[in-house]
Amino acid sequence: MLLSDTLTPAGHGQLGKIISPLSLSPSFSSRPLRYAVLGAGFAGLSVTWHLLKNSPKEKEMRIDIYDEVGIGGGASGISGGLLHPYSPKAKLLWRGAECWKESLMLLNVAEAAAGLSGVDDSDDSFIVRRRGILRPAVNTKNLIVLTDNAQNYDASCRIETIDEDTAQKLVPKIHVPFNSAFYMPEAVNVHPLRYLQALFLACQNVVNESSTSSHGQKELYLHKKSVQNLLELEGEYDAVIICLGAKADMLPELSGRLPLRTCRGVIAHLQLPANIREEYPDHAPSILSDAWLAIQGSRSLYMGSTWEWKSRNSNPNVSVDEASRALQELLPKVSAFYPAIKDWTFTKANAGLRAMPPLTAHGSLPLLGCVNYFVGENVAGKYWLFGGLGSRGLLYHAWLGNLMARAVISCNEQVIPSELTAWKNINR
Repeated sequence: MLLSDTLTPAGHGQLGKIISPLSLSPSFSSRPLRYAVLGAGFAGLSVTWHLLKNSPKEKEMRIDIYDEVGIGGGASGISGGLLHPYSPKAKLLWRGAECWKESLMLLNVAEAAAGLSGVDDSDDSFIVRRRGILRPAVNTKNLIVLTDNAQNYDASCRIETIDEDTAQKLVPKIHVPFNSAFYMPEAVNVHPLRYLQALFLACQNVVNESSTSSHGQKELYLHKKSVQNLLELEGEYDAVIICLGAKADMLPELSGRLPLRTCRGVIAHLQLPANIREEYPDHAPSILSDAWLAIQGSRSLYMGSTWEWKSRNSNPNVSVDEASRALQELLPKVSAFYPAIKDWTFTKANAGLRAMPPLTAHGSLPLLGCVNYFVGENVAGKYWLFGGLGSRGLLYHAWLGNLMARAVISCNEQVIPSELTAWKNINR
């Protein structure tokens, strides 16, 4: 349940009393645990779910989510939704198998909450489209690298090397320049906004269940407002978890202190016009290459994405000029492997601002950890960062949300692998 500019207790059948959380007098010994989650995208809702599930059953707990737009209003909600555990070179990412497994589990949770478990996903209302992903080789070097790395796939997400004839049985009219494409049959395409809305519903269901049990009651509130600085929340929460993506760097306490680069990406929505009868086959996978096609239905797809580095523009709206530039960039890339894209018509575009983490020996890893050092050592509660998911938020969010929730509940950063907290040593 969303209510603009007011506070709504999530999971209850009536609107709650309008409350300012900043006016509540804290008493850490007598009141429930209180957590603030800043951001309602992949990171924010994952950590919310895991806080609700991992907290002691007998302990009362309240979670306040702050997001000025609402569920999925940032980059998470307009992402392409192509989910698999591999790099562009088909190499299994750091902890990729664990992340893949946890993400699939959380997708199942969301589908169950939305009443879609086992439901046919062939229509335009899917949360998860299970048709696999196809990656054609684009040049000789790319072919050699993909062929080599594809041999070491994870068994839960296979990579099959197929020729052009086999690829065209999956996707008629696809062009495979080097007669080799790499098919991931278990990979999925997620509709990010529907998924996040369903995951929030799952969180509400946990709250409802707690109200009828003998254990400690859980409360969940969604505030459609932004937090301008972290000290606004000082003294009100046991922990504040910052899940703001690129906007984390806009908080004064963290500005200029996070090793993040920003990158604006435009995603174009295309449809088949009514006079084109031959539809995209229902069984056909999405396609991943220098650009990608995330199939939304037999006559609808998303095409992405552009990369505008150093942008600070988080506005999801795309001007006519920006959309035109995106199409000029993306259409030639897509035409190289799917010439039939010429038959599709542009309908609209959206954009998101990604928070890209630095490159490490293990690849580009998200930034996690306690940030009291940046906020002030004498603050009453704990401040945590869960950010820098970059273009892999959908893969990382579930596993890392679980780790972050456990660290917050135990007040122990050691729960988090050192590879994800090492960024703090660079900035001190």
